[in-house]
Amino acid sequence: MPSKNKGMLIAAIGSIPLIMTLGNSMLIPILPQMKSELKLTQMQVSLTITVFSIAAAIFIPILGYLSDRFSRKIIILPALILYGLGGILAGIASSSFPHPYAWILVGRTFQGIGAAGTAPIAMALTGDLFKGGEESRVLGIVEASNGMGKVMSPILGSLLGLVVWYSVFYAFPAICLVSILLTWIFIKEKRHRQAPPPFPNYIRGLLFVFKKEGRWLLVAYLAGATCLFTLFGILFYLSDILEKQYKIDGVIKGLILAIPLLVMGTSSYITGAKIGKNQVTMKRMIVLGFTLMTISYVFLSFFNEKLIPFLFILVLSSIGTGFVLPCLNSLITGSVGKEKRGFVTSLYGSVRFIGVAIGPPIFTRLMEWSQTGMFLTIAALTFVVGFLSLTLIHAQKSGGGSKEKQKQAFRYNYV
Repeated sequence: MPSKNKGMLIAAIGSIPLIMTLGNSMLIPILPQMKSELKLTQMQVSLTITVFSIAAAIFIPILGYLSDRFSRKIIILPALILYGLGGILAGIASSSFPHPYAWILVGRTFQGIGAAGTAPIAMALTGDLFKGGEESRVLGIVEASNGMGKVMSPILGSLLGLVVWYSVFYAFPAICLVSILLTWIFIKEKRHRQAPPPFPNYIRGLLFVFKKEGRWLLVAYLAGATCLFTLFGILFYLSDILEKQYKIDGVIKGLILAIPLLVMGTSSYITGAKIGKNQVTMKRMIVLGFTLMTISYVFLSFFNEKLIPFLFILVLSSIGTGFVLPCLNSLITGSVGKEKRGFVTSLYGSVRFIGVAIGPPIFTRLMEWSQTGMFLTIAALTFVVGFLSLTLIHAQKSGGGSKEKQKQAFRYNYV
């Protein structure tokens, strides 16, 4: 493949998780405005994040199966279109309806269904098109794109909020259009050489995967969900205190929210570029990442009322998250053959979305209870998940043998 075309292919793949990320992160800066304008409670505001994420979590495994049965691109393109249409519905409701909240939730639900066909399938597509160390590098770029989306989105959301808070919803279809064009033009898939297996055989193959590999896969899933749960919970908390406690809003607020996300995206990119296909290194980076997150959250409990020290300590957890996510992506994507990759990576995406969905509501309750208690609670969570990762995630210096055995098992279970 010519290097120019390969660069555009990677750009197209990277644009897909970027779209998914914007769905939640771009709303965070305007949530206080939405709450004020629509006279909502804190819990009602958090539901705009939650319904998006729950819809995505439900539909990700379904679309993952369909991507295995047909093709990645056939699922990604309609998903991006539905995502954009959901933004249009939420925008029209906000700007034209006297009581728009319910319609906003409907639009956000459509966006969540569309998001189900984006980042997780992009991970599977990367595993289809790239191999070995190059696969890990591109997966690192995918996670960095996810992180960069989180960096850009609070700034973009804050800028759009200066016009009117609901202009954010109208930005979604415009951004989706760019990804649709890149995907349509530059992503070329190889046609399946054999007919996909009947659904019962497909399910039997998946059950075989989780029977043999389920223990460490479930821990990896839990690790990914924990990273996203703590990330969006902290952003939700930080967005709230910046306005309430420090009277900071607009672009300055977006820039502050972008700091930990920029660090996470940079850390993700470097990690993905360096880990290659060495699973031992991946496991070590996952444990190190959770260690940094735990240390950060313990110290944040002492500095939650001092903004500058708070941000410096929060950066430490962002570095840890950046260590963990690319390694999980590589381990999970490389754990199965192409025949099941869409479902397994999509299930991983589903639990990540569950982490996002429960983050704001749980952090709302924890904030009402005790800020110090909130940070110590999530520190305990990251410590436990880090320990489970250390003891239960298996690692090999080369993932090829395990992967080939699983491919043979899948072929056997098709019969």
